[in-house]
Amino acid sequence: MSTNSAMDSLQTVTRCDWAQGEDRLMRDYHDHEWGTPLHDDNQLFELFILESFQAGLSWRTILHKRENFRKAFDGFNAQKMANYGEEKIEELINNPGIIRNKAKIKAAIHNAQLFLRIQKEYGSFQKYIWQFVQHQAIQHHCKTSQDIPTSTKESDEMSKALKSLGFQFVGTTTCYAFMQASGMINDHISTCFKATKKSLKS
Repeated sequence: MSTNSAMDSLQTVTRCDWAQGEDRLMRDYHDHEWGTPLHDDNQLFELFILESFQAGLSWRTILHKRENFRKAFDGFNAQKMANYGEEKIEELINNPGIIRNKAKIKAAIHNAQLFLRIQKEYGSFQKYIWQFVQHQAIQHHCKTSQDIPTSTKESDEMSKALKSLGFQFVGTTTCYAFMQASGMINDHISTCFKATKKSLKS
């Protein structure tokens, strides 16, 4: 198949509404990451931190700065981030490639410290975080984007538990977005090629 034919085929694939545009990063993220069950601690931590930076912003903004975030935060190495001092914080605040919000930057460092604590106590972060969906992805089988909720009792419970441990920027909406991103919840609409067979029949 020629490159042009491959691109034509790509364009004709039916996706969720938010990934139907010309933004290739959004399409690739939708096709290969969003809604796919994730159990790797390092990848979960990256999404967890990025979602905390998204609070009040669009995911498109965060996604287009993702590589800058990776470089700025040492590849989202939680061990390194947990030890950031004031000099590093100032460096991050002055980095035009990321979201220069001091509260969110300090929260990311604080959350990295708590992330390591959870790993030590539970053996892994994924073991702790997936308990909020009983270690099995929830399939919502939404027919349209309008049917997709912004929070659920599961995200409420996650938010409450994380806040009780001291995590910051973990409101229920942020937690729900994280659950969608990490595949704890599958919110691909029924017409999307990433929907489950059951959703296509429902």
